[in-house]
Amino acid sequence: MVNFLMLLSGILLTSFGLFFIFMYLNLLVIGYSFLEFVYFIIRSIYCDLFFIGIFLIIMSLRRKKNGLLL
Repeated sequence: MVNFLMLLSGILLTSFGLFFIFMYLNLLVIGYSFLEFVYFIIRSIYCDLFFIGIFLIIMSLRRKKNGLLL
């Protein structure tokens, strides 16, 4: 049950983070360079939510005995 909740929250955080990262693609249209865009995304909290979500998904797919992925 705990693994399912970790998986569900990981999926929600990852999708929430990706939504805002894709929404910020409009910055490229108004004149930001690609490096400025990447620097802005790395500094935002939504990038952190994306990586926390990926970490939760990976941790929920681990088996407890051997530490192997499913």
